[in-house]
Amino acid sequence: MDVLDDILGSLRLRGGVVIDGEFTGDYCVRAQFTPNHCGPWFPMPGTLIAYHYIRSGRTIAQVDGLDPVAVDAGSIIILPRNDPHLLTSRLGVPPADVSEITWVTAEGVHRLSSGTPGDKTEVWCGFLGTGLDTRHPLMDALPPMLTLNAAHHDAQWLDSSLRFLSQANPSPEMVARLSELFLAQAIRDYVEQLPERSGGWLRGLADPAVSRALSIIHKRYAEDLDVEMLAREAGVSRSVLGERFASLIGESPMRYCARWRMRMASNMLREGKQSSASVAYAVGFTSEAAFNRAFKRETGVPPATWRKIEAEGRAVA
Repeated sequence: MDVLDDILGSLRLRGGVVIDGEFTGDYCVRAQFTPNHCGPWFPMPGTLIAYHYIRSGRTIAQVDGLDPVAVDAGSIIILPRNDPHLLTSRLGVPPADVSEITWVTAEGVHRLSSGTPGDKTEVWCGFLGTGLDTRHPLMDALPPMLTLNAAHHDAQWLDSSLRFLSQANPSPEMVARLSELFLAQAIRDYVEQLPERSGGWLRGLADPAVSRALSIIHKRYAEDLDVEMLAREAGVSRSVLGERFASLIGESPMRYCARWRMRMASNMLREGKQSSASVAYAVGFTSEAAFNRAFKRETGVPPATWRKIEAEGRAVA
């Protein structure tokens, strides 16, 4: 499943822990991150991943159209696309009016409390965000909500990581690196539970031939790859690989390879440590002109223009 690590790394995620919630007795709150929540760190990302870590107590999470899910302390609820949802003590409790929720904001953290007298549930809420141009079809393939039960893994690292994120005021980059750990584990758990006959991007991660081909593309994108070589190293015929890859990933292996090269090139350009010519050779092109044409086909603008637009966007932020 190293493919998953490659993909999450390519998204250049950033994040923050911005809400420290305390709910008591009967409670129900509508939850969804907004530009104001992200404000202390960066503008509203292109893709926003919300999560809630249940520090103590118990809550029920519900997204419209899905069955409600009850989780206990030590669990994480993940909303891969920041879908609006409810956090509630029990089904049937009406969502609290804004006037019924207490907010105190200090040092970039919103402290929220709501509910009637009774047992306490404590929740740390945070987010991971991608840039406008770093979407990956994997994220679109995920369900609206994932859960991760720390009791099934190493609860100590999970609790200590979330405690650090909430209390140490770390950089967005540090938040993202730690948050990636439990996001990746939640996706792995979900993929392992997929029925064998299911399809789509996530099933592609579990298909031995497709996953092997993806791994080669991710690691060796600068090489002169072709379908024959990918199929040989994946242990299947060219036709079998092409059929499985297209069926699960939604495009041919070489089309995905071309898109992945441009993703890596974009990240290099964004970091600003290499010239456009250096980036061209780093992702497997023998000439800067050929790279410029390929990059423009993928993004709509040549590398120099893309880098300028990206830098101006960061300056405004």
